[in-house]
Amino acid sequence: MPDLVPARMLNELVYCPRLFYLEWVQGEFAHNADVVQGLMVHKRVDQEKGAMPSPGDVAASGSDAGFTAKSVTVSGDVCGIIAKVDIVEGDGGYVSPVDYKKGSPPDSPGMVWEPDRVQAIAQVAVLREAGYVCKSAILYYAETKQRIEVPVSDEDLKMLKTLVESARSHAALAIPPPPLVDSPKCPRCSLVGICLPDETRFLELAGDATDSPAEAPDVRRLYPARDDALPVYVQEQGAVLRKNGEVIEITKGGQLIDKARLFETSQVSLFGSVQMTPSVVHTLCERQIPICHFSYGGWFYGMTRGMPHKNIQLRIAQFRIASEQTESMHIARKFIEGKLRNCRTVLRRNHKGDCGAALAELDRLSGLVERTRDIDELMGIEGAGARVYFSTFSGLLKDAGQGEFSFDFQTRNRRPPTDPVNSLLSFMYAILSKDMAITVMSVGFDPLLGFLHRPRYGRPALALDLMEEFRPIIADSTVITLINNNMVGSSHFVKRGNSWALTAMGRRTVLDAYERRMDTLVTHPMFGYSVSYRRILEVQSRLLSRHVLGELPEYTPFCTR
Repeated sequence: MPDLVPARMLNELVYCPRLFYLEWVQGEFAHNADVVQGLMVHKRVDQEKGAMPSPGDVAASGSDAGFTAKSVTVSGDVCGIIAKVDIVEGDGGYVSPVDYKKGSPPDSPGMVWEPDRVQAIAQVAVLREAGYVCKSAILYYAETKQRIEVPVSDEDLKMLKTLVESARSHAALAIPPPPLVDSPKCPRCSLVGICLPDETRFLELAGDATDSPAEAPDVRRLYPARDDALPVYVQEQGAVLRKNGEVIEITKGGQLIDKARLFETSQVSLFGSVQMTPSVVHTLCERQIPICHFSYGGWFYGMTRGMPHKNIQLRIAQFRIASEQTESMHIARKFIEGKLRNCRTVLRRNHKGDCGAALAELDRLSGLVERTRDIDELMGIEGAGARVYFSTFSGLLKDAGQGEFSFDFQTRNRRPPTDPVNSLLSFMYAILSKDMAITVMSVGFDPLLGFLHRPRYGRPALALDLMEEFRPIIADSTVITLINNNMVGSSHFVKRGNSWALTAMGRRTVLDAYERRMDTLVTHPMFGYSVSYRRILEVQSRLLSRHVLGELPEYTPFCTR
């Protein structure tokens, strides 16, 4: 038996078929001001209240008694619809569904928006199938406090049947319906940052990033340039996180150290011996706010989060492509191409001396990427590029010697890092991999299965794949800024044997600089609008998902100019 179609999804289908697909098939949902306002309007009718008599009792009572029942769920196998009705009013043997809307009615005949009318008709249909006598529905617009009656005819029910069939046809599609073209609906849509309507059309029409974007349509930035919610980092050893209403309180020894409001929190990162109460864990999981676990020194262990993303089709496609060398190689090449090009850009912009040979070699290696035949060969090119890049990395740094302490960089090393510069780089890569893992999980990917990095127990391979293009322009650039602006010095590091690590104060300084970098607005080289690096991580992850699901012909890496 086919799944019942929610009446609200029919509203979305009429409004925008792509929105319907993203919400019902892929399980996407996001809040914006309109959604929050709508939730506030519905608070008074969300709780079940009042008895809902049976159809026989309603008919028997006739005009003797009326009733009001709130939040009533009713379904119909024949019409194929399930509806949660805000209010069902009964009077004189008849019932009428009342649907709450946050806005105002349109200034047009009937004074009803078409998506709202369709949802009202669906509610009448399921009530009739349940045996109630129902002639019309009521739409209550909260902004103007108007009740608009919606009569339902036989033609309306025929239209509804066709619409249910259309919903099921759309739901069976392998990829979402195409985005609306330059539609005024898009700016107010809560899923616009997920849908990416203009970006999707741009990439479909403009082709590869090497093509001239002048012939492609203009791209509107329809989502905020920056996130309102920010990460919370806790590294005070022995600290405890507790929930107090809508606030997370960070305490130690019963004393309040700091606090963060839940709606302003995007993730919580805990370093070392930091605890949190079950109520904090439950709330963060419920709100899909990840909890990231690090060692005291900054080694990323993993994360705690709520239920995985509902878009199982994306993970099925991800696993299929990862198992096919040709398709996975096509994506993996893009990651390395983006990394090499961005490494070259960082050297060109910041090197103090002559690095022409290194620039030429990185350019040559970038040209070899498309001709690679397997992952080992591709990783060999990536390794050669890294050696060239790091062989000239010292030319990006200001000499900051302080007695035995200096930022003298010879070569890239790790586990453990043997100098202050490598300790900074390792810490930055750990934080960036954490953010990339959170981002790909929020899109619906499995972060443990990549297309470039081979699967290994506990390693977020896909996060490492996608972060390749961002290592030089986010992590390395933050390290360069820290050193060249004298933001870190000997007091920010501790030496243990031959290894170097950041102190608690050092990590705090580095995290502040990293977050400023992530909040920096940068002009997108393809789309032309300004957006923060943190937003770009999400945009690139979503563009990768569009390619994996077959909507976009290829994945295009983010490369600064």
